[in-house]
Amino acid sequence: MAQFINSKEDIVQEAIDGLVAASGGQLVRLSGYPFIRVVARSDWDGSRVAVISGGGAGHEPAHAGFVGPGMLTAAVCGDIFASPSVEAVLAGILAVTGHAGCVLIVKNYTGDRLNFGLAAERARALGKKVNMVIVQDDIAIPDISRPRGVAGTLFVHKLAGAVSERGGDLDAVTAAARRAASNVMSIGMSLDTCTVPGSRKENRIRPGEIELGLGIHGEAGASHIPYLGARQAMADAVAKLLPRMNGSSSYAALLNNLGSTTELEMSILAGELRQSAIGPAISHIVGPASMMTALDMHGFSLTLYSLNTEDEKLLTTETPLRTWPGLKPFTAPRIVPLPDGLAPLRPTPSADPATEALLIRCCKALIAAEADLNALDTRAGDGDTGTTLARAARALIQNIGLLPLSDPTQLCRALGQELSQTMGGSSGVLLAIFFAAAGDAASSGHSLMGALKVGLARMQDVGGAQPGDRTMIDALLPGLDALPRGLAYAARAAREGANRTATMSRAHAGRATYISAEQLQGHADPGAEAVARLFESLCQVGVE
Repeated sequence: MAQFINSKEDIVQEAIDGLVAASGGQLVRLSGYPFIRVVARSDWDGSRVAVISGGGAGHEPAHAGFVGPGMLTAAVCGDIFASPSVEAVLAGILAVTGHAGCVLIVKNYTGDRLNFGLAAERARALGKKVNMVIVQDDIAIPDISRPRGVAGTLFVHKLAGAVSERGGDLDAVTAAARRAASNVMSIGMSLDTCTVPGSRKENRIRPGEIELGLGIHGEAGASHIPYLGARQAMADAVAKLLPRMNGSSSYAALLNNLGSTTELEMSILAGELRQSAIGPAISHIVGPASMMTALDMHGFSLTLYSLNTEDEKLLTTETPLRTWPGLKPFTAPRIVPLPDGLAPLRPTPSADPATEALLIRCCKALIAAEADLNALDTRAGDGDTGTTLARAARALIQNIGLLPLSDPTQLCRALGQELSQTMGGSSGVLLAIFFAAAGDAASSGHSLMGALKVGLARMQDVGGAQPGDRTMIDALLPGLDALPRGLAYAARAAREGANRTATMSRAHAGRATYISAEQLQGHADPGAEAVARLFESLCQVGVE
């Protein structure tokens, strides 16, 4: 997979230089490349206890991204997923440790423990006061003697950094770090593995599965389980944490993006966490955000911290670092009423079995066409036309009993209102205009056929599309023109119009206007195809 790098040998140095250059002067780095890679606060005077952490690169923004007031004093960076050397750690200690001493926060990996531990011994021999705190928050593997340190390390950074910032001595900073390390637990899960620069991607997670309990270096998880959506994924993660929770405690959660999970997905996961079995016990949350990543891993980790009043104050202490999202109350969504005039006004429902059957058949035709229409839309748009139409169709079926089915005028208006609420994108707006205008025309005395033609004209006027522009108009206009001769003629005309769009190499409306002729040629417009399938479904009703 292509990546925005120059060479794998220089990746960490170049990333550090970019980070420091973009810090606005708040960060500095030590000389000594490529063997010593230390990022430190530029304003540090050595009068307070230094808080130092680090480890392999690939976890950005950790660790260097958390160097700043209220968190780390310095971060020591190794190669991708590899511990920094003893010399690099020692350089970091000596660069920022004054008479107050320093606390090393180390994740529980053998390389980190050995290199940070030996550097601490050498610093002590040089007269420095150095304490070391090990973080082992991963609960993926039961009864393991040395659990890994993962995203829960960030809680330790924040508490130790806050106590240091307010002037706490070495014992106080160390106590805060140890208290945090003993109160934190994490579990991670992912749909895919990460891509290590210069190495082949390991494809060990099969489609339809999710890996539970994996680490932050691409190492395999504790188990593979079926992937059944965001809700079940969160429930599976929660099930690992729940037995370890103290029922009387209040918890802070840290919802961490492992690299390539979109913000949309992370927000969904936050909502599922709120609704999960442990949601009521979580009073505060950090994130969702990318904080301790595993390069581009498509997953998340969930960390819980057993919260007391003192630690809540420390965790809410402000820091200017944008990488730390802050500790915020975790509450149910607050919902306020719609403004006056926007609350939906539903007409009086009325029954008509034939009309109901016709509408349901049309809706089912759109639902059945979802995948095909999405595939067409990937050629010219964002691949969601089928989903957008199917979503509106499902909503219409659900609300079919609320419609004025026996009154064509009110039904057109109601359909316009339904589509404006349930169907996103420009197509939803245009179809809502079409039905609303048709309803207004019918109430003014137009026949149903005439009203539909008025609706089409209004839709063209607002949307600007004309026949030949490669839009749904290319099927809808000929279909309506042929409708007085019967549904079969209308369906044939709509189908021919939709098929013609596949021969058009240029679009003059919609997102397809930005697409090259090579991509459009031979593929029908998805909106026109949807209209053709609707007319064809009407024919199958058997009513002329």
